[in-house]
Amino acid sequence: MAISTRGDVKDLSLAARGKDRIEWAAEDMPVLRLIRERFIKDQPLKGVRMSGCLHITTETANLAITLKAGGADLVLCASNPLSTQDDVAAALVSEYGIPTYAIKGEDEETYYRHINAALDHKPNMTMDDGCDLVSILHTSRSELVENVVAGLEETTTGVIRLKSMEKAEVLRFPVLAVNDSDTKHMFDNRYGTGQSTLDAIIRSTNRLLAGRTLVVFGYGWCGRGVASRGHGLGANVVVCEVDPTRALEAVMDGYRVMPGVEAAAIGDILVTVTGDINVIDQDHLEHMKNGALIANSGHFNDEINIPALEKLATNKRRVRDFVDEYTYSDGRRVYLLAEGRLVNLSAAEGHPASVMDMSFANQALGAEYMLKLAKDLEPRVYTIPADIDKEIARLKLQSMGVRIDTLTPEQEKYLNSWESGT
Repeated sequence: MAISTRGDVKDLSLAARGKDRIEWAAEDMPVLRLIRERFIKDQPLKGVRMSGCLHITTETANLAITLKAGGADLVLCASNPLSTQDDVAAALVSEYGIPTYAIKGEDEETYYRHINAALDHKPNMTMDDGCDLVSILHTSRSELVENVVAGLEETTTGVIRLKSMEKAEVLRFPVLAVNDSDTKHMFDNRYGTGQSTLDAIIRSTNRLLAGRTLVVFGYGWCGRGVASRGHGLGANVVVCEVDPTRALEAVMDGYRVMPGVEAAAIGDILVTVTGDINVIDQDHLEHMKNGALIANSGHFNDEINIPALEKLATNKRRVRDFVDEYTYSDGRRVYLLAEGRLVNLSAAEGHPASVMDMSFANQALGAEYMLKLAKDLEPRVYTIPADIDKEIARLKLQSMGVRIDTLTPEQEKYLNSWESGT
């Protein structure tokens, strides 16, 4: 373990490899590159102290480089104990001069020590993925809140927590829900989570999906993506939902929909993507067939009732990297992937750079936007303006060589009038 005043990473000698991979990801992030070029000239974040609690990946590194290019004084820590790419963390420290506190597989004590190290930076702006940093800032480090003018939140789980804080009237500064912008949740959550989740399951197990029953718990944007990609690989997809509208949508999309306990009895691969607790609970675990694979692609490992699984099992062993076998008293064996943590970042590399290009463009432009308006905003959760969202989509299309139509003056007038009728 290498410890320095500029961070805490596993091994600084990994930095050269990390730099190569960061540059590889950058090739597929043209929108963020365009933003970085403008940031270098305009310096919109000059002098702003930022603390970011994010997944330390090649894509996040490109965001961090962009923020620093815009003048930000940035410190990073990991937002999940298993999602860090150690070579990237090393490169951020030694190649790019961005203090980073992140080690893949760090224990809980280290995880929270790293968050507190990032908060020692006394940030003016926070950038979170899951709301752990903001939660600690409002509790054990509340003396630092007065320095913070605004925050940004990357993921669904974090937005849920922030809205709960807003409702309870304990949120003390405005936060931008980056996750809720169209160019984030419609693409990152659906295409990114869909591909990366199945990538992780296949990498960690080498199991064929074709002909298997894939059970998806939750049919939000992430669930839609997992179901779609599973179907594309030949799996028989079953969806479990509590929301009648989403359940109906899943039926109309051609999937079987049934209660979770029924699905648990037939599922070969079961994936949670809800942001809630005990989505796979003891009842589900008791009904599972021999050989079932269980994975979570939500932010926290609360979606699977792991303590109940531990009690049901008479034996546990690690059979492959990121695969733990639990044997029941009747001889059935079920397999938990990545300790129940978000499987796509634990057992694989997370979302492809192309889709994170839009997500992190939202982060970069969102930081600029919030800094400009923070003094006029109440301590609430906000969504990025539609014009910024559409500009990101326009830049993405441009980078892909895709052209679209524009409205004629006649069409614009028609859409803004009320006189014309049948």
